[in-house]
Amino acid sequence: MRALEVAAPWGLDALKVVEAPDPAPGPGEVLIRMKAVSLNYRDLLMVGGVYSRGSAGAGEAITPFSDGCGVVEAVGPGVTRVAVGDRVATLFFQNWISGRPTLEKLTSALGFPIPGAGRELAVFSQDGVSKVPDFLTDQQVATLPCAALTAWRGLFEDARLEPGDTVVLQGTGGVSIFGLQFAHAAGYRTVITSSSDEKLTRAQALGANHTVNYRTTEDWAGAVRAATGGVGADFVMEVGGAGTMQQSLRAVRIGGHIAVIGVVAGGTEGVHPGALIGNSARLQGLSVGSRDMFEAMCRSIELHRIEPVVDKVFAWTDAAAAFRAMQGGEHFGKIVLQF
Repeated sequence: MRALEVAAPWGLDALKVVEAPDPAPGPGEVLIRMKAVSLNYRDLLMVGGVYSRGSAGAGEAITPFSDGCGVVEAVGPGVTRVAVGDRVATLFFQNWISGRPTLEKLTSALGFPIPGAGRELAVFSQDGVSKVPDFLTDQQVATLPCAALTAWRGLFEDARLEPGDTVVLQGTGGVSIFGLQFAHAAGYRTVITSSSDEKLTRAQALGANHTVNYRTTEDWAGAVRAATGGVGADFVMEVGGAGTMQQSLRAVRIGGHIAVIGVVAGGTEGVHPGALIGNSARLQGLSVGSRDMFEAMCRSIELHRIEPVVDKVFAWTDAAAAFRAMQGGEHFGKIVLQF
């Protein structure tokens, strides 16, 4: 089989396709023939040699990508969750089945430290894959494990929202677009930001109630306040990090919830405790979710017939070009690699 690998000195130029032996499943394991994988910002950091929980050794190569769709080709002894021929998604955290996050659960992420889904054939624990809605394409399924589940957990597992509440989604990347689709289906009022009027028009077609171009309206928190009669948003999906946090703190209502899930805007300005205390807001870090959450999300996707937005598709062997498209902010929704 062939697989994607990257090692020091890291970077897109170090990403290559290599030949590797065909794997075989052991007890409790399944062999998956991958059909598609999707890109997350985390993958770009990984390929660049940056990791959230330590770095690979100087001579250690990694196989990237956490998010994939594939078909079960063989099963090892004792496998009961899936059968040969089933279509499944890989789970971001292989050991987080249910309950609260723990260090053990959060150190079982695909791509690093566990070899990822960027290979033609891959062996995973049966606990690390889940069946998926039949009506979705392989490319759409590949978008679910990280971006969709992150949005789902932020909105429905961690926050206490009710129909009619106002939700702010930053940007039009994968998590925010899933957040828009989920929030619209749940009856929340949605505000989405972007630097592109074209992307904002596309967001309106997905149900966005209010849109803000943060390039022409730098004080987008003021626009959120105006849209909510001065009250502020009940929930903010914070994907920018330090570069946007102060605006989020100004946009959220008293007692509101800010889900911190990304750092794409960069910046170095820290959180002002006074602003957080002053409006009694809740600021919570969020890192994907459990298998139980994933399967609940899939049931909702099937019920509401929510179709993930796949904006660009590349051959899996052309992963570097896909990452460059991500770097350029060209996408609306998700970028996918096709096997």
